[in-house]
Amino acid sequence: MKTILIVEDDPAIGALLKDALGREGYAVRQAFSGTEAVLALREARPDLVLLDLMLPGLSGEEVLTRLAGIPVIVVSARAQVEDKVSLLKLGAADYVTKPFDLRELTARIEARLRPDGPAPALLRHGTLELDLETRIARSGTAEARLTRTEYAILKLLMLNPGRVLTRSRLLDEIAADTPDCTEDSLKVHMSNLRRKLRDRGLEDPIGAVWGVGFILN
Repeated sequence: MKTILIVEDDPAIGALLKDALGREGYAVRQAFSGTEAVLALREARPDLVLLDLMLPGLSGEEVLTRLAGIPVIVVSARAQVEDKVSLLKLGAADYVTKPFDLRELTARIEARLRPDGPAPALLRHGTLELDLETRIARSGTAEARLTRTEYAILKLLMLNPGRVLTRSRLLDEIAADTPDCTEDSLKVHMSNLRRKLRDRGLEDPIGAVWGVGFILN
């Protein structure tokens, strides 16, 4: 059984992660401060660490420097590209922005803990697959490389199948990854995404709800 150390000072988020990962079959340990995390590492080496950055005691960045050889997924509310780049350069294996979707997070954890090393995590809907590492959409042998904004839109829709997502919610939730997307340009990005899927021979399960938003059927 793989062991995951959750380093998170918010009890509600820590409990949510512990419960979800326990259901996935992982052994879970918790630390609620940077100092407590270092002590936990001395007791036993985990297979993977989920690391918040804003911690009492030692900061997440300081803890990260002591985790050489252990896959670390940073889970933080910091959404600036500069933050992500600096943490990845510092040794993090991956970076997930809060608020996060549990399905995406567990997919990334599973990818990092595969015996043969990390493999691309996938989201699936019908015959359509979205590679979370390469931003490539696939259906059978057909594939399409998506732009950053197209990827963010499709990922959010695939994480919420069957739910109507309003334009405002789409913009709010993809803002961290695509700050250039505006209400005026969203329709254009969506049109380009759907046309790209169809032109490459992929399934296009996206539907428009007139005057409201979009849905993944």
